[in-house]
Amino acid sequence: MIMETGAGMAVQHESHGLLRGKTVLVTAAAGTGIGFAAAKRCAEEGARIAISDRHERRLGEAAAALAEAAQLGGQDGKPLAVPCDVTVEADVQRMIDTVVAEFGHIDVLVNNAGLGGDTPLAEMTDEQWFRVLDVTLNGTFRCTRAALRHMQPRGSGVIVNNSSVIGWRAQAGQAHYAAAKAGVMALTRCAAIEAAPHGVRVNAVAPSIAMHEHLARVSSDELLASLAAREAFGRAAEPWEVADVIVFLASDYSSYMTGEVVSVSSQHA
Repeated sequence: MIMETGAGMAVQHESHGLLRGKTVLVTAAAGTGIGFAAAKRCAEEGARIAISDRHERRLGEAAAALAEAAQLGGQDGKPLAVPCDVTVEADVQRMIDTVVAEFGHIDVLVNNAGLGGDTPLAEMTDEQWFRVLDVTLNGTFRCTRAALRHMQPRGSGVIVNNSSVIGWRAQAGQAHYAAAKAGVMALTRCAAIEAAPHGVRVNAVAPSIAMHEHLARVSSDELLASLAAREAFGRAAEPWEVADVIVFLASDYSSYMTGEVVSVSSQHA
């Protein structure tokens, strides 16, 4: 089905094998959000998929759900599922080692793990601050470091980080999340400069609001309506719309892009 455009309409399009033959690892891919959507779109585009998450039961369910997408992309069986808590360095290294042992190498890492919250700064505890930064920024750092140690000697590879427009603009109650996502943007740019001589590209997407079941459960209808009203199309993105941009950055179609933070929204710096 071909994509049709319109303020209130988003229709998925057919795949084109943009990642055929590549191995893609997506973190925090269990559930219904951008991570799962990215894994699904990469699988549909022909990639061999490995997914990770700290929630083992949901991770297994996600791998089973991705099996059909993998078959559509020309792969047999369900994706490789590797439990991983990105706040634990040993977990991160084991994740990378497991994927390399199974597939031989990693072509693309999608750093999707992140944690938010809604707390005024004056009421925020140290634990709340450090927890959000440890998952969202430090987790991205740990996974990026491990991937670069694998990719740079090979002379190729792509890393796509999931940032947020919150890293550019202010929002009440989001100081820890905004600081973490702004850090992901800076990390992306610095890593890209260091990795470029080794043939490795590092970019990021910056979504605004992508609607999925978990977000709907943890956010009020009023907040979601307010955020959607800020968008040019007057609606939240579908997770696969963000995933499409991740696919583009993971593919050879973006071969001359590195150190970029791509806004998947009308909102940007």
